[in-house]
This record gives sequence, C-alpha cells and structure tokens, in this order.
Amino acid sequence: MIDPVGAEARIRRHSPFLSRQMDRFGAIAGLLRAGDLEAALKAAHRAGEAADSVAQSLRRRRFALALVTGFADLAGAWDLDRVTRTLSDFADQALDEALAAAMAERYPDAEHRGFAVLALGKHGSRELNYSSDIDPILLYDPRVLPHNSREEPAEAAVRIGRRMSELLTAPDGDGYVFRVDLRLRPSPEATPIALPVEAAIGYYESSALGWEQAAFIRARAAAGDRELGDYFLRAIRPFVWRRNLDFGAIDAITDISRRIRDHYAQGQAFGPSYDLKRGRGGIREVEFFAQVHQLIHGGRDPALRSGATREALGALAAAGLIQGEVADRLDAAYVLFRTIEHRLQMVEDLQTHSLPAQQPALDNVAGLHGLADGDALLDLLRPHVEWVGRNYDRLTPEQDRDALSHDEDKLRDQLLAMGFDDPAAPLARIAGWRAGKMRALRNAPAREALEDLLPGLMRELARSPDPDRAINRLDDMIGRLPSAINFFKLLAARPALVSLLGEILSHAPTLAEALGRRAELIDGLIDASAFDPPPPVAELADQFSMLEQGDDYQTLLDRVRQKVGDRRFALGAQIVRGGDPLEAGRGYCRVAEAAVETLARATISEFEATHGRVPGGELAILALGRLGGGVLTHASDLDVVFLFTGDFAAESDGASPLGATRYFNRLAQRITNALSVHTASGPLYEVDTRLRPSGAQGLLAVSFDSFARYQREGAWTWEHLALTRARPIFGSPDARAALQAIVDETLHAPRDVDALAAQAVSMRGEIAKHKPPAGEWDVKLAPGGLVDLEFLIHVSQFRHGMAFTPDLKAALEQLVAAGHLPADLIPAHDLVTRYLIVSRLVSPKSTEPPEASRELVARACGLPHWTALLESYGRARQSIGQAWQAVAAAHGETT
Repeated sequence: MIDPVGAEARIRRHSPFLSRQMDRFGAIAGLLRAGDLEAALKAAHRAGEAADSVAQSLRRRRFALALVTGFADLAGAWDLDRVTRTLSDFADQALDEALAAAMAERYPDAEHRGFAVLALGKHGSRELNYSSDIDPILLYDPRVLPHNSREEPAEAAVRIGRRMSELLTAPDGDGYVFRVDLRLRPSPEATPIALPVEAAIGYYESSALGWEQAAFIRARAAAGDRELGDYFLRAIRPFVWRRNLDFGAIDAITDISRRIRDHYAQGQAFGPSYDLKRGRGGIREVEFFAQVHQLIHGGRDPALRSGATREALGALAAAGLIQGEVADRLDAAYVLFRTIEHRLQMVEDLQTHSLPAQQPALDNVAGLHGLADGDALLDLLRPHVEWVGRNYDRLTPEQDRDALSHDEDKLRDQLLAMGFDDPAAPLARIAGWRAGKMRALRNAPAREALEDLLPGLMRELARSPDPDRAINRLDDMIGRLPSAINFFKLLAARPALVSLLGEILSHAPTLAEALGRRAELIDGLIDASAFDPPPPVAELADQFSMLEQGDDYQTLLDRVRQKVGDRRFALGAQIVRGGDPLEAGRGYCRVAEAAVETLARATISEFEATHGRVPGGELAILALGRLGGGVLTHASDLDVVFLFTGDFAAESDGASPLGATRYFNRLAQRITNALSVHTASGPLYEVDTRLRPSGAQGLLAVSFDSFARYQREGAWTWEHLALTRARPIFGSPDARAALQAIVDETLHAPRDVDALAAQAVSMRGEIAKHKPPAGEWDVKLAPGGLVDLEFLIHVSQFRHGMAFTPDLKAALEQLVAAGHLPADLIPAHDLVTRYLIVSRLVSPKSTEPPEASRELVARACGLPHWTALLESYGRARQSIGQAWQAVAAAHGETT
C-alpha cells in the first residue's frame, strides 16, 4: 500500500538531502504528497525546461528525479527494479544530451555519428545506484567521426569525450549530474579516454584480462552512435561468451573477490561499518555468484546472458543450473542489500555503501527504512549476509593440497597408497606429462593446472575397474588436445566430473576419443540436467537453431555440430552412469531429428535466397532404418530419402530459376552436405541415401508421384521390407500426411506373401555370406541377432497384414498380442537392442567387452552381473534364431 504521508515524515526526519529537494521542487513535492507519482515523474523530467544550458538542465532534472525516485521508493510505490531502471534510463539520456552538446559546440554543422558510449557495471545492466558514478567506455570510428582540418580523429574524440564528461561532472550552483569514471577502458594509465573501435576490438580479442571478460557481461550501447556500439559488442562477443569454458576467467573473478575481502577487511565483520557492497556476504558476492555461473554456461545458452543480477539468477534457476531455493534467497538478499544501500545514499546523496560506524547515524538510516533503531536494521540484514557469504564460499572450495611428489620413490608410494596395484604405468605417464613434450602441456600454466588436478585424478583412476586402460586412454586424449589448461581447471573445480571421467576412460573408448577431439564436451556435464533425457524434437530444434545477431549459415553449421556433439556425449555418459540404453537410443534419435529439422530449414532458406521457390512444391524427408524406427546408437548413420511435392515440370521463381527436379535434387544435396560435411567443429552424421528409388543410380530426390509409381511398379522386395520402418520427419503436415499415405498404400497392397518370405530368406542368406559377423558378440549380424529379428518381424507384418509401425518393438508387441509370434521375443528384443546401444560405446568393433567393463554392460542390459547376461543373451539369440529358422525352413528351397 502506498504511504505518501509516512514517506514524507521519514524524509523530513532522516534525509536532509531529500528534504532539501522537497523544498526546492515545491510543485513536484505537492504531486508526491497527493500520491500522483506518474505526474511527479513527468514534472521531474521537465524540471530543466527553463535552464540556460544543457549542463544546468541536466542538473535540475537529476535532483528532481532523485526526489521522485526516493519518495516513490520510501512510499512503497516503486520496487527496486523500477527505481534502478528509472535512474539508469536518465543516465542514458544525460550521456546522450551531454555528448550531443559537446559535439555541437565543436562541430555544429556536422552529423553526430562515429562516437559511442558503452555503459558498464550497474549502469550497463540498468541497476544504477541511487547516488552512483557511471563507468562508460568511449569508442569512436575515425572514418566518420567529425573533426576539423587541424586535428586528427583521435584528438577530436578525446576533446569530445572530455567535454561530455565535464558537462556531467563539474559541480556548480546546481550540483552535478554524475561522477564519470573512465578507468574501465583498457590500460587506462596509458591510453586516451576514447579508443578507436577496431583497436579496442583487437585488444579484447587478444590481450584482455579475465576481470574484463566479466565486466562486459553487463555492457550495452547506452548513448551516441548506438549502431557503432552494438557493432563493437557483437565483435567481442566471443571474448565475453566463450563457447568453451575459460576457468582462467572464472579464477580471475574469484581472485577479485578474495582480494576485495582482504582489502576491505575492516568491512568484513558484520555490524556497524559493514560494507554492504564489498563485505563478505554482500552485494558483490551475489553479483559474482551469478556472473561465475553465467560465464560457465552463457557461451552455450544465450538465455543466460542478462546483465541484470536478478534476471540472471532467475534464468540460471529456470535452466536448472542453480537450485530455485538458492536463486530465491540470493534474490531476496540482493533486493534487501540494494534497498538499504539506497537508504544510506538518500541521507546526504553520498556514494557510500557502508553502514555508519556511530550508533546515532545507524539509527537514522534504520529510521529512514521504517525500523525502530540500528539494532533492528542489523537484525534484518544479518541472516542474509551470513547465508550469502556461506553460499559464495562454495564457489571456491579448498583445493586438494596433497600434491604428488616429484621424487619417483615417494610418488610410487603415493600411487600404491591410492590403490594402484602396479604403479609402473601411472609413473611413466605422469613423468611424460611433467616433461611437457605433449603440445597441450608445453606451457607452464597448463602443467601447473595439471599438478593441481593430479591428486584427485589419480585417486579416481586408481578406483576405476581398469586403471591401466584408463590412464593410457587419458594419455592418448591429452596427446590429441591442442590445449588442456581449461580442461584441467574444470576438472579441478568439479571433482564429481573427475569420477565420471575415470568411468569414461575405463569403459567407453568411443567417448574417450570424442573427448580427445573436443575436450570441452565434458563442459556440458557440469550440471545435473545433462543427465535428463533430451526434450522433444521441436524444443531441441529451437535450441539448435538459436542464432545471435550477426551469425550466418556457416556459423549455424558449426553450432549445430557443437550442440549435437554435446547432446550425444551426454547421452553416452548417461549410459556409462547406469542410464537405460533404450531411453538413450530414443534420445539419440530425437537429437538427430532435431539436427535434420534445423539444418534442412536453414539450408532451404539459403537456397531460396538465390533460386526462389517452386510454386506448389516443397521438400520432404522420409527416414528409414533405425532413424525411422526411432532408436539410434551413438554410431548410427541416417538413412533418408528426399522427395518433393508438386509438378516436376515446374520452375522456381528466384533470380536464378531452376526446373523442379533439378531444384530439389540440388537442394537435397545441399542438405546432405549440411548434415555430413566436416566443419571446424568436426563431423555431424553420415547420411545414407541408398534406399531411394533405384538406389545409388537413381535421382537423389524424386517427386511424390514418381515415388508412389516406383513403389507400385518397380521396387524390389527388400525395398518394401525397408519401407516398414519408414517415417516422414521433415515437411509440412500436409506433405507428411501425403507421404505417409503412399507408404501405407504400399505396405497394404496385395502381394504374394510366400514369394516375399522366400526372397527375404534369400536376402538374409546373402547378408550372412557377404557380411559375416565379427564374432558371437556382434549382436547385429550374429545368428539370432537383431538382423534376424528385423527380418522375422517384417515378414510377419506382411504375412498378417498388420503391425505396420516403424517402431520395431511396438510392431513386435502387436504381433505377439495377436498370437503371430512367441512372447519371449519381446524381452529378447529389449536385451539385444540394449546391448547393441551400449556396445557401440564399450566395444565399438563388436567384439566381446573388456573384462573390466562387463559388469557395466550387464547392468545396462538390466541384469545383475555378467554371468546373468551370458545366460540371457544365449536365450535371446536362441529365441530369435529358432523363430527365424522356422521361417527359413518353410522357404528353404529358395535359400
């Protein structure tokens, strides 16, 4: 409830500054007493109308606005966000007007462009203090900045910046507008106050420090040539929001925090003189807590990049990166701290952040806030300060100080004590790493980061089921890394990831090799949400297609590869950690579909920009094989067929028109390339288009009509068998429905079922002859394996004219329920499918899993131990083999 009477009473009693402003701006004070705050705000913005100069106008408006915001705050009419945004917006306006005046004084006839003012700090995030200075960075473009013939652009820029600052800071009879601090620019002791934009970009791309990275979280173009400012911020975005984690920058933030705590030691002890901004558990520690998490995750998720602390905390909680309760408590503490900070500053318009040391002054601030006395104020703040301090301490856990010795005998004893039965292998590897012969370990900071990590890492590897294998894979991985320092710092900062890394290195060579190519893959496992199933395809596609201003098609190709790689790696880690391979297989498929959706749409948009559209025509994609069935493995390729609707004789309407057939074939090739070509971010998927009409000899894309005619008149039996797992995955709803109708019509068409079965038996025999299994554990090709089961299900679908669903398990369940196949095939299907998915990680060459990994494989297959898996695997293959052999025997004359 708004309380203007109480607000004025507290102002008159406790705030000499605001009391003077009420007397100075009587008309505005009258509007405030009447509770008409919006009218008062408008009047404050008009307070400088009769001024003699821009400087005088800004000063009068600033003090009038201070009255309105202070009164509205104390009356309970405006919350903290409204107060700080109002103050920040006026700062923008003041900068704009002062800059325009400075330029007009020197260059009255020139166009005012080429000079940008960037807001940093609380001004940049629109969280400006009640009595604050501002910390802008001044940039100019020498090509367009106005200047006269007797000066260089650099001289003109400095003169403009100096005059703008003077108009805001120089005190006169009306006071001042803002204190302007220009020391956040690069090397302020050696550089001019205004910097050429390209030189500034070069600095932030190559030489900037970690704290500067954090500072730009809250940067925005606030005044002047905003287009120039936005250009600069886009250019340095990779410096601020790094795709790969930069724990050096995070170290820099926490180091700043430690130095602040040390420097302001007198303000650390809570009580009178406590520094609300810099003290332990104060404002800075709420802000730094949010910024550290933003730097960790914001390079991958643009939704986390808000400069405003409260918005950042909410976004981090919404993304599951910090607990909701933590975000709520930090938010409540931040609002309270900033509110009391404003009370301190309202007393006499001083830029202070410390509680008064003397009791009467402390009581006065408490009274301004509506509390009985200073002790009540301390009681209000204390629980929040203590909790924020404890919470922030969690960002800087104590490092493992049990360093590994450089003396070989002592190191051997340490390794034995950790649990290595034979320390020879780790001794040799550690010696090699310390020698710095690997590319990633040639610089001292990387080796220092490794030393910090080694004690915990060696302990985890000693606990792994196969320490020698794990350490050898780690050595291979480090040997492939171009740089290792961030990888080591991440693991040192997140000990839980060290345990997971040990499991990956012990069990999953596929994932270990992926880490060797992209060590930053492990970044994505920092938070628990990495182990959640991937969201639906549409949501994934939205995430994959998210671009930022200035990004282009080539950037999208890289981004999709990075995001798909992150998702696939996380799914593999889920399996290693004990997740259900069948669920992971469905997740792999959703990720692949989202990649197809994203890249197909982007490629079509690029293609249409040149060639236009084919009237009445569109591209559709039909998935077959495992993609059509909805369950992929880590190593699966994508079986697709490209088709198009409309008249094949039509022509596109773009600047470079193409006939429909050529148009859609070239477009299909572009999409295939988008999905398969290696970019700087590596490969994506192998795409197999050989299931199209006429196979590799046919057109890459055919019309719906041609496809339907081919299926009716020219398709081979194996092509109809493959069509049982067909599923449209790209195209409009109408195109998908029309394509599905063609598939359904083909599958339900009358046919000689015995001839089809005989041909299927013959095909299976040819596969066995020309592509023999790698061994008994080649669950796909071995007798009684997945290929036999797939043939069995497909023949049964046609024989009984039912269960035509691309989901293999769903089809099997329908056939079993109808009594056409034995029920023991369902658990057999689940077992061999789970084994296929986990084996692609553990034993990718389809050989028997290593002994150390067998228990993990058994658990992944839903069984308690390896012996139980052996027995179940034997029974499953027997069930599948007997059922398929019954079909083969009935048609043996054709085999």
